[in-house]
Amino acid sequence: MPAVIMSHGGHVPEHDGKITFYVILCVIISAFGGLLFGYDIGISGGVTSMDDFLIEFFPAVYDKKKHAHEDNYCKYDNEYLQLFTSSLYIAALVASFAASKVCSKFGRRTTLQIGSFFFVGGVTLQAGGINLAMVVFGRIILGWGVGFGNQAVPLFLSELAPARIRGALNICFQLFITIGILIAGIINYFTANIHPHGWRISLGLAGVPAVILLVGSFAICETPTSLIERNQVDQGKATLRRIRGTDNITAEFDSIVAASEAARRVKNPFRKLTKPSSRPPLVIAIVLQVFQQFTGINAIMFYAPVLFQTVGFGNNAALLSTVITGLVNVFSTLVSIYTVDKAGRRVLLLEACVQMFITQTVIGLLLLLHLKPAGSLNSTEAIVVVVLVCVYVMGFAWSWGPLGWLIPSETFPLETRTAGFACAVSSNMLCTFIIAQAFLSMLCHMKAGIFFFFAAWILVMGLFTLFLLPETKGVPVDSMVERVWKQHWFWKRYMIDDDENDDDKVVKG
Repeated sequence: MPAVIMSHGGHVPEHDGKITFYVILCVIISAFGGLLFGYDIGISGGVTSMDDFLIEFFPAVYDKKKHAHEDNYCKYDNEYLQLFTSSLYIAALVASFAASKVCSKFGRRTTLQIGSFFFVGGVTLQAGGINLAMVVFGRIILGWGVGFGNQAVPLFLSELAPARIRGALNICFQLFITIGILIAGIINYFTANIHPHGWRISLGLAGVPAVILLVGSFAICETPTSLIERNQVDQGKATLRRIRGTDNITAEFDSIVAASEAARRVKNPFRKLTKPSSRPPLVIAIVLQVFQQFTGINAIMFYAPVLFQTVGFGNNAALLSTVITGLVNVFSTLVSIYTVDKAGRRVLLLEACVQMFITQTVIGLLLLLHLKPAGSLNSTEAIVVVVLVCVYVMGFAWSWGPLGWLIPSETFPLETRTAGFACAVSSNMLCTFIIAQAFLSMLCHMKAGIFFFFAAWILVMGLFTLFLLPETKGVPVDSMVERVWKQHWFWKRYMIDDDENDDDKVVKG
């Protein structure tokens, strides 16, 4: 086993440790929270395009869909249909703040367990829904599961992983999101032809990963950071030794203890977030969530079957195209797992901005020139749109998708980590809610222009990344202040002592 390596310039040492089987097991079980999130993203678009579901809950939308003369871009424009999809995300927004408190007081593992109970309850209500209110209430309960799961899992993974492979292990959360989306697409493809309750099967099968997460959450450990932060120091040290597979943990243990002592002096972490020194990671975390959603990815993932029907595919062909994009999503996320700790975060984000900008612009031009309000694209044009969507999804899946969760989970100091990440999760859910609630109406009113709208956002994202996003590859999570924020040309101006005017003073050792 190599010795602990001291970095130059008085930096915090790199930490020793193996990749143990137990860590891999914990990663897989906890990442099922991502699978559930992805399944909920992917399943709603297919369900809302199924005639049986529309007849039972949205007969007006069904009638509009069947009108041959109806505007292609507007046949699904219904605020209640959008509410079915978006209600989950506004619930998750609220839940993320409650989850932050639970995460700090009771730990990441307990937060994940509570989320899994919400998942099971929400699935039951949705699949058994006999009226729209019951189905939407089930989505809201699922939203609480998403809020708790998305708060706990990325933090759990970042704190569990050795620094040198933190990116790869954390991206397992996004990988499982993409797997969930793919599974949802496959299930929707088959259940669309099961009448009249295929949609119930689609919604109900989310119970399988929900139960796996619930049972599995009792088999995983709490993170050493959370244990030490809550004064369970001996257990934290034993857990650290277990997950690293070595007795050579002194440097990492001391680093966590020092961070925990500083964190305990902060009585109000949300107030601490308002201080100048907290501004860099907070701004980065929130802006990344806004950008992640305004790439337009969830507009495509929520409503992919609807979108493909709009450009001329039949129902089954549209669902099959969704499965294809889901496969692309999964395999492209594997690319990110392989490259993120080698190439770094910034390279992936910048390359993807170019790729997504070009594809969104070309899709917009194709629809603008060839898709009229009535009629459809010819088969060649429609296939080109699917290919372009796949290339777009590739770029997102190895960059803004996983890194939108990874970077905020690794950049906050311990004293504001759960509070800061709650702000990131809630920002993500707010933007997801806005997109989910508005996309069908935007598609109706902006038509092909909606793709130019998202392309403009991608241009802004690229400029922000180029100038304001620091590289965090290989830096231990408790060393970000010294090695990232205080070294950045712009953000270092905010890294001043808040001590003089701050009741929540953090004593620096």
